[in-house]
Parts: sequence; C-alpha cells; structure tokens
Amino acid sequence: MRMDVFGDVLALARVDAALMATFDARAPWAIELPARQGASFHAVVAGTCWFTADGMPPRQLAPGDLVLLPAGVRHELATDPNLPTRRFDDDLKRSLMHPDGDLVLDGPGARTRILCAGYRYEAHAAHPVLSLLPPVLHTATASPQSGPWLRTILDLLTHETRSGAATGAATAAVRLLDLLLIHVIRAWLDTGDDTVGVSWLRGLRDPVTARALAALHDQPGHDWTLDGLAATVNVSRATLARRFAQHVGEPPLTYLSRWRLTVAAHKLRSTTLPVAAIAHDIGYTSEFAFNRAFTRAHGHPPGRYRRHAE
Repeated sequence: MRMDVFGDVLALARVDAALMATFDARAPWAIELPARQGASFHAVVAGTCWFTADGMPPRQLAPGDLVLLPAGVRHELATDPNLPTRRFDDDLKRSLMHPDGDLVLDGPGARTRILCAGYRYEAHAAHPVLSLLPPVLHTATASPQSGPWLRTILDLLTHETRSGAATGAATAAVRLLDLLLIHVIRAWLDTGDDTVGVSWLRGLRDPVTARALAALHDQPGHDWTLDGLAATVNVSRATLARRFAQHVGEPPLTYLSRWRLTVAAHKLRSTTLPVAAIAHDIGYTSEFAFNRAFTRAHGHPPGRYRRHAE
C-alpha cells in the first residue's frame, strides 16, 4: 500500500524530459558534473570508477552499481579521486560526442562504461517528491531483492539509448526512468535508512501512517474527519494523530488539505474540467472557498493558474 501512495504522488510529477548517454572512457580520467535542475543517475556497466558528491567521502563503484541524485547535486566521477577534474560543460560534451551518441574519452588505461541520464520533472508539480530524498541514493543490481528488476530496466534503457532516432525511443526512455526511480526508492525504503527527515515519505514506513495516507490518497474528496480516518485505519484517534504528526510532521487533515490542492493543480493542468467540477471532486462544497484556498497555496486563482500552465 505504501508504494501506491508514492506512485500516486509520482504520477502528479512525471518526468517531462530526459537526456541519456553512455560514457565510455579509458583511464586516467576525472570529470566534474555541476549541479543541475532535476535528477540524474549513473549506472556502471563495465569497469570501475570513484564517485564523489559535495560533503561526502569518495565511494568506489563497481559493475552493477547505480547512484541516483534526486536533486542533481554537484558531483565527480574519476578513475582516481585525487586526479584533477575537467568540468563537464557543453564544450567538453561536444569534444567527446561520437556520431553514435556515446561520449568517448580515450586513454591508455582500463576501460569504464557508464550509462548516464539527466532528467527533470514537470515544472508545475507541487509535491516536492524528489526534494524529500537524500542527495545520493546508492544501490547495487547484485542485490537479490531489487537487483533483477533494476538490471532489466537498465538493459532496456541501454537499448533505447542505442536506438537513437528509432520510433518511440525518447518516450520509452522517459517511461523507463519513471520505473527506475520507483525501484531505486523502493530498494532504499526497504533498507530502513533513516536519513530522510519528517515527511510523508518517512510516513510510508510506519504501518499506521501508511494506511492513513493510502486512505486519504484513495478518496481525497471524501468528507474525512479524524474520527472517521482513525476508524478506517483501525486505531484510536489519539494514536493516529500522534503517529501521523510524528512521521509526516503535520496533522492528517492538514496534509489532506494540501494534497487536495495538489490534485486540483494537476487537474487544472491536464484536463479541461470546469473549476467548479474540480472543486467538487476534491471535496469542496463551495467554489468560492476552493478559489481562496487554491490562491493561498499556489499564488494564483485556479483560472489564471490554468492559463499560465498552458
């Protein structure tokens, strides 16, 4: 049930662009990748390299290792973490790009091959799904639990990268990146890593909070009360209020109000439903009250928000 909630949130902040390439280099080499708007990942296909992100010690990556950077932090890849780096900018990219689309860096030493992608999420998405994650998620496809699925997705991504201008290649890559993100975060959640702060994402690990979140996401337009939600989750009102606030950082009905307006923003961007119908769908009996709440949350009334999004 917890991943249903995550999938619900992810669906409202879909990947809307992706850039993929295979980096094929022979030692010695070291590159610096500046911070970027959006997420990125590197998957080592062959050879080894060192990965360093701001404020973190270097870690060596082996074949099958994958690092996801949800917020696109500055980082370095190198055959030796002590080597001076070259900044990966447009000039360096053009100098390394081969006609087949690979980025190739020649040298006398051992070969390393890395599948790389940079991608951004829908600019208007209101739910900060990626900002709630640690700056670096490191997982290995050798893991018996998540490894087979990750390897399958990476194999498909590699195929689509090599497909170039083949029909549907770009669309397939975007959808596969959605899948990759879900499986990497699922693997991370299963590790029990508690570096994430108080948020709905942390709440997915608590069974009481996860059931409450699932109920709110399943029926955002329902006339929820704290007593009704507690009965649905089969706990006392006091237990629900305490556990939800502990893990999510706010009361259930406060979270529901924000989620309703996130859903409303998505409907305004992606449908032609009248504002009154959207207000009713998410649980508002008064269009005036919905307009006031939406304006407070998004800075514009619903009609203007829709025009700007278009």
